[in-house]
Amino acid sequence: MNLLFCIDQNFAPLLLQCLDSIQKNGGEEHYDAYLLHSDLPGPLQRSLAQRVGPAVTLHFIPVPEEVFEGFPVSRRYPRQIYYRIAAPLLLPHQLERILYLDVDTIILRPLGALYRREFRGAYFLACTHTRRLLTKLNQARLGLEPDGQIPYINTGVMLLNLPQLRQRLDLAEIQRYVQEHKMTLLLPDQDIVTALYGGNVRILDTMYYNLSDRMFLLEQAAQAALGHRRRDLDWVRRHSVILHFCGRMKPWKPDYIGPLGAFYREQYPEGLAPFQLG
Repeated sequence: MNLLFCIDQNFAPLLLQCLDSIQKNGGEEHYDAYLLHSDLPGPLQRSLAQRVGPAVTLHFIPVPEEVFEGFPVSRRYPRQIYYRIAAPLLLPHQLERILYLDVDTIILRPLGALYRREFRGAYFLACTHTRRLLTKLNQARLGLEPDGQIPYINTGVMLLNLPQLRQRLDLAEIQRYVQEHKMTLLLPDQDIVTALYGGNVRILDTMYYNLSDRMFLLEQAAQAALGHRRRDLDWVRRHSVILHFCGRMKPWKPDYIGPLGAFYREQYPEGLAPFQLG
């Protein structure tokens, strides 16, 4: 199974934690994890390779900084968020599919059913974290057809159809879009994927493959309003594959309040393990 991460050296502890949960619960015998980066020195790479379990082989791929020169960045949204978009042009050409994961995800159940899904011509398989009203607002903000069927894509979990994307991906087009819309971009990587490729995304059920605290609570509220039996934490335990602790609040931080933290604490009762070089 091919996995993709886009990180800088500050994310080393989260990378190891995510990979640990994959090895515990991902269900595969071996994983090739490709790391797109721009600042992982040799000693850090060797230390990471020594710390991952035997089921994971790390492949480090440096990304020249000039590839994304002029793209908007901030403390919360560093340059690395764009790497996943350009990944088809940076990864080894023989790869045909790869599962991208944000490092603030943990895996509860086997990944095989997701990884082996048919693309049916789509460039990405991904989820949306927005309901109808926010979808309409995002369509207006991104200059999309107001009556279109393009949802707003959460890019934290994506299965990439690499052959299709190599044919379609145009960094110059992405650069033009960013320059034309840089004053209205809020979540730049998600805005780009939605605006340029949203019509070629096959949407998956976020309750299974990209479940956040917010989406869990929204789903519970929606089911209660309809008088349906709510999907509770027991349902999550039996069905959800990927939990995504997106946003500012994380269960490894002291100010976290969220229902899905129970699953994190089960796997990591002592919290996020510190990472020291060497």
